[in-house]
Amino acid sequence: MTFLRRWGGYLALVIVFAVACGLLSSWQWARRAEAVAEVDKIEANYDAPPAQLDTLVPELDAVDDTVEWRPVELTGEYLTDEQLFVRNRPRDSTAGFEVLVPFRLTDGTVFVVDRGWVPADESLEVPDSVPNAPDGEVTVVVRLKPGEPEIPGRSAPAGQLATVKLQDVADLVGKPTYTGMYGLLVSEDPEPADRPLAAVRPVEDEGPHLSYALQWIAFGILAFIGLVWAVRRERVIAAGGVITKRRERDAEVEDALLDSQV
Repeated sequence: MTFLRRWGGYLALVIVFAVACGLLSSWQWARRAEAVAEVDKIEANYDAPPAQLDTLVPELDAVDDTVEWRPVELTGEYLTDEQLFVRNRPRDSTAGFEVLVPFRLTDGTVFVVDRGWVPADESLEVPDSVPNAPDGEVTVVVRLKPGEPEIPGRSAPAGQLATVKLQDVADLVGKPTYTGMYGLLVSEDPEPADRPLAAVRPVEDEGPHLSYALQWIAFGILAFIGLVWAVRRERVIAAGGVITKRRERDAEVEDALLDSQV
């Protein structure tokens, strides 16, 4: 009875451990599914031909993750006086800023364009130098990105943003502005002599989630295998002890018989 009670407790612990492994494996499967969906989206959208903005973003505040990375073509002019810098944007271990410039479309609405990355100066508080946006009417191609949320506790000085919070840009511009999506600059026509560093293509990697999911499943199975091995080993050891004791008693009996015949 003591044997059953003790190993029953071990079995309960193994079951709890296996359930935990199953949950962790399921979490890794879910993360892999998200990573695969992101890779599929990049492959489908990144090199697609440029579309018109209103066909992909029908409302100023519309946010659609499915059209992320899709190129769109815009015609209008940069509002260079409203240029902003998004701080704390390192690149290749170098501190820097993203350069945001509101772009007024021909219909009067404003779309925020991220012209690229520039390094910080020695103080790390302002950009070292910023190439100017083209003047006058420009046709640009950008890749769509959803705006970023505000990060509590993070602030920025005048002329800078802590994140790409598009509503802050809209408040500054004071004109109807797209607040759901913005664009990473691909090209400008006419093309300027210099521009900030362009955004790089995102890495299409689903990560190690599949191997982690399989590992957690293996851990759960091994726990049961280990329990069975431990039970069998204890039973073998116990059986071996009984046999040894029987042999000792038989030897004692044989010795007693021999002594009685002397």
